[in-house]
Amino acid sequence: MTLDRAVMTFAGTVVLAGVALAHFVHPAWIWLTVFAGVNMIQAAFTGFCLAAMVFKRLGVTPGLAFK
Repeated sequence: MTLDRAVMTFAGTVVLAGVALAHFVHPAWIWLTVFAGVNMIQAAFTGFCLAAMVFKRLGVTPGLAFK
């Protein structure tokens, strides 16, 4: 798995987990989904992604998105 796919998989998991938790546990969990969305937008503009840095340190190989 490449770094791009790892980050996208992680972001998707966080979004789905936030929606599921908001539906089944408490509506305030929707803020987890909001945080994930805002983080994806800021990463698109700034190029800074903490998840990518963590995955890189864990040894995930770099890759090209959507290739």
